Amino acid sequence: MNAYRSPRSRTVRGLVVASTLLLAAACSATPTSSGGTTSTAGFTPPNIPMQKSLGPGEGVVNIVAWAGYVEYGQDSKTVDWVSAFTKQTGCKVNVKVAGTSDEMVALMKTGQYDTVSASGDATLRLIAGGNVAPVNTALVPNYADIYPALKNQPWNSVNGVAYGIPHGRGANLLMYNTAKVTPAPTSWSAVFSPSSPYTGHITAYDDPIYIADAALYLMKTKPELGIKNPYALTQAQLTAATDLLKVQKQQVGSYWSDYTKEQAAFDSGDDLLGTTWEVIQQAVAADGKVKTKAILPSEGATGWSDTWMIAAKAAHPNCAYQWMNYIVSPKVNAEVAEYFGEAPANSKACAQITDNPNFCADYHAADESYWKNVYYWNTPTKLCLDGSGKNDCTTYAQWVTAWNEIKG
Repeated sequence: MNAYRSPRSRTVRGLVVASTLLLAAACSATPTSSGGTTSTAGFTPPNIPMQKSLGPGEGVVNIVAWAGYVEYGQDSKTVDWVSAFTKQTGCKVNVKVAGTSDEMVALMKTGQYDTVSASGDATLRLIAGGNVAPVNTALVPNYADIYPALKNQPWNSVNGVAYGIPHGRGANLLMYNTAKVTPAPTSWSAVFSPSSPYTGHITAYDDPIYIADAALYLMKTKPELGIKNPYALTQAQLTAATDLLKVQKQQVGSYWSDYTKEQAAFDSGDDLLGTTWEVIQQAVAADGKVKTKAILPSEGATGWSDTWMIAAKAAHPNCAYQWMNYIVSPKVNAEVAEYFGEAPANSKACAQITDNPNFCADYHAADESYWKNVYYWNTPTKLCLDGSGKNDCTTYAQWVTAWNEIKG
């Protein structure tokens, strides 16, 4: 596998504040019911019409995407799924690579882009801000083959209405140096214990959404706090998670957002354990300098599920719909997943992967029992995302404030 993954959600302070204020303004105190497996969204989305039918392609589509999602042979002539799309549809692809979820939100607000590959910590902000429209899944034939567990979820739908096409998913795992970390950890306590013997060699993800990792640990180890969902925290629960992360900061040797930096830190031996993505662990293994293992701890883990969304005022909606259908088609979804390092969303994609027959097993593509213990990123809102109907949860803006306090 050619492992390549973008640095996700590196906080750009000004963009975060602007986008979170927008979300707060859009939120409603009135609970909204949800269909399928969704919970309350925390806001009433703007009334934006769904496209009813497809017309002729406009000849171009402007895309905001994570690096590695829209490849056109710029890094390797053998990695190109854009040329085939343009040949099939006549739609020329213009791509803007975004390094963070906050940058994606800001770019979509400009109105210059037709579609975006948003993660769960950005999707609700885009929906609440009126930046994206509901998606007519009937216009995306390959949607039928998307794993059911990824459809109509709290981060890609509201009130039973789909706002995107699932693309791929991954878990935020615990990686450790097998030669230096003994006994082998089985719990997130390995990185949250104030008496860790690995002080100075622990690494953590550098983003406000990492608060959910602490909340998940507390949800499993301190039930008296009453946390039911790591993205639905009252002020008291947020304070508890913040306090835990302030203690952890004394143990952390480095925070990371760019995966190549964590890869290098493990290779050098500076980092011995901490949160990671599976693709990073595989990259470290390929480097061959140290031996590591990445596990899903006993408490479970947070994770991410990316979604292709269409702009509310897309200038090229027909080409955008054609792109969404193409990029999640079995063959292309397989190519992107293997190149990017994630589990594909299309249930037929695994049959298309021939050079690494263990890829889908390694990434648990069809193992829903594995994903039941993964809490995908979502955007905290005042109306609690735990389905309780309560209106006393903290917002993403409050998480940003808390993260700034943690980092000092």
